[in-house]
Amino acid sequence: HAIKEGLAGDGGLYVPQKFPVLSLEEILAMHSLPYDQCAVKILDYFLTDYTQEELAECAAAAYAPERFGPDPAPLRKVAGRTDVLELWHGPTMAFKDIALQILPRLMTKAQKKTGTDTRIVILAATSGDTGKAALEGFADVPGTEIIVFYPEDGVSQVQKLQMVTQTGKNTKVFGIEGNFDDAQRGVKEIFGDAALEQELMDSGWVLSSANSINWGRLAPQI
Repeated sequence: HAIKEGLAGDGGLYVPQKFPVLSLEEILAMHSLPYDQCAVKILDYFLTDYTQEELAECAAAAYAPERFGPDPAPLRKVAGRTDVLELWHGPTMAFKDIALQILPRLMTKAQKKTGTDTRIVILAATSGDTGKAALEGFADVPGTEIIVFYPEDGVSQVQKLQMVTQTGKNTKVFGIEGNFDDAQRGVKEIFGDAALEQELMDSGWVLSSANSINWGRLAPQI
């Protein structure tokens, strides 16, 4: 329910009731695992309503070589004791691909697991990276629509072109007057509109978010 709804009913954030503590041995045991298998082990601690098989299916599809290459997050040695974790190997070259390629898969499984046939409307505000990564992740995902708002004069030309040329029957993009904070404020106001929420529910739609307020994005992003 937390992943499907995005924001809690009182306007706050969903957070875990407890955080797992991993021993050094458990951490070292994950050291040689491929990225998708490591992700499954960690997400399994937090997404306890999903089976390991379901998480493995989501991770394998999200982090497939045709999307991220042979290694989604390679560690590169710079010099001495300095290493850099590269997070630009996803389809939009933004680090947010790491989370926004798996979130749609978690969300569609959440739909089935909660036994509802409502369609999900994803609302997202972006300063550039999130918008394209979210559009790419949700494009043509069954049972979803995604609407992205960005500041018309507040993103790079490359990011703007990435968003406005996005293909997909369920994608919509709007440039707004103002900055990112204005876009984010507008999205939060929509989420807080109880009358609109009821009207959408009566029509078989439910609002959700692809921003970092959604635990299904935040957990894999961390």
